[in-house]
Amino acid sequence: MAEKGSWDLEKQALLQKAHDEEHFTSSEVVRDIIIGVSDGLTVPFALAAGLSGADVSSSIILIAGVAEVAAGAISMGLGGYLAATSEADHYKRELKREEDEIINVPDIEAAECAEILARYGVEPHEYEPVVNALRRNPQAWVDFMMKFELGLEKPDPMRALWSALTIALSYVVGGMVPLMPYVVIPVADQAVVASVVITLIALLIFGFVKGHFTGNQPLKSALQTALIGAIASAAAYSIAKVFQA
Repeated sequence: MAEKGSWDLEKQALLQKAHDEEHFTSSEVVRDIIIGVSDGLTVPFALAAGLSGADVSSSIILIAGVAEVAAGAISMGLGGYLAATSEADHYKRELKREEDEIINVPDIEAAECAEILARYGVEPHEYEPVVNALRRNPQAWVDFMMKFELGLEKPDPMRALWSALTIALSYVVGGMVPLMPYVVIPVADQAVVASVVITLIALLIFGFVKGHFTGNQPLKSALQTALIGAIASAAAYSIAKVFQA
């Protein structure tokens, strides 16, 4: 009994340590921030560069840029909201289906449960007690099938709202970076140079941080992110010059 009590305490300590860990690479909030800031830095940057190529004033570029940031934030936020609600609806449909199958075809579900455990190298004499234990606990059985058969986790009820707000605010923050030079520099040809420098630096920093949090090579991520932004802005600027000619 003393050994069992010691093991229980050790297990609780290990579980507590695991729960205290911060898994940034799988965080949905981090993903939403990356989506918002990435598009926010790139799209208004390309728009401002394109308008600069059309030889319009800084004030016009700023007005158009702010309007785009507002529209883009709403659009991106709505997209995040709809995506999250679609995931929640899908989870509910699959949950209902699993609950019905456990009631109507329990033997088939038990066989599927055994097959899942067998894929992890669990022998029949080892997984049979587990399957029987799950059959005695329908809620745990449904949870097991949702996670290990379908790979679905129960979504946070507030996920859709927080996703929309996070993406929208991140888009605004990213979108204001390439527009700031047009606030203080009235000549568009000069403002676009400052915008390019500031935005490329921001893209490099953002790409490096993104690579760190997503588990990719930070330097490679930084260069890729900056390259995408540079290509987008160069394309927009060149197209504006072609049509102007």
